[in-house]
Amino acid sequence: MFSSNKYSFFFLRLGLAAVFLWFGVDKLVNPNYWLATWWPGQLSSIVSHFSLSETQMIYALGVFEILTGLSLLTNVFAKFFSTLAIIYLVAILIVNGWTEITVRDFGLMGGFLAIIFWPKFRSRF
Repeated sequence: MFSSNKYSFFFLRLGLAAVFLWFGVDKLVNPNYWLATWWPGQLSSIVSHFSLSETQMIYALGVFEILTGLSLLTNVFAKFFSTLAIIYLVAILIVNGWTEITVRDFGLMGGFLAIIFWPKFRSRF
């Protein structure tokens, strides 16, 4: 059976990038959906302390997710953005509590941990 750490790492990054790019772009295109469906009410007062509207915060989260996805695609600062993504996903868990989404987020965190601890090697990907 053919196996390669180089290709495994590439496909791991590609899969995580697809998820974060999808959600990031969707936040920029459909911020009202995210506010109506997924925005926890208790965050509104916290966000207002930073002089941001809820919509601006959704846009900021979308930009962060897109940057994370691009980082994973290009393998530039991938470990740094993977660390930030884990912090982000833990924050979502703290704010939203245990839901069916939490299972997805644990899987994503596992993938990001794999990127953080992946052995260094030279890659053209």
